[in-house]
Amino acid sequence: MYDPNNVFAKILRGELPCFKVYEDDQTFAFMDIMPQADGHLLVLPKEAAAEIFELSEPAAQAAMRTTQRLARAVRAAFQPDGLFIGQFNGPAAGQTVPHVHFHVIPRAEGQPLRRHANEKQDPAVLKAHAERVIAALAELA
Repeated sequence: MYDPNNVFAKILRGELPCFKVYEDDQTFAFMDIMPQADGHLLVLPKEAAAEIFELSEPAAQAAMRTTQRLARAVRAAFQPDGLFIGQFNGPAAGQTVPHVHFHVIPRAEGQPLRRHANEKQDPAVLKAHAERVIAALAELA
């Protein structure tokens, strides 16, 4: 069952701050405040769904389009060796916020990821990373 008071629902309603990088009618993307790597961001459908199984097909399609668009921007902004895209369903799978979301995480060869949902990043760093992604989105448009 979907909890409308989860942290991502509050971000979508503008009740909590975030470093937003993209928004359209169906999706929203922002920097992960506990990134596993520099440039780690999250893409959310605006539809209320805790897990992907509950998400409508149109919302899933919109989320994937935005995830691809943001993956291209992260690749352009951070020039990683690779890029990980992940999506977790349920606590046993590692989901820490019960709202469907996609992780876009740049990867550098030989550099381990930081632990998931472990340590908050300096807001100034997150702001700078958001600005890089936003600039890359503008260049790719």
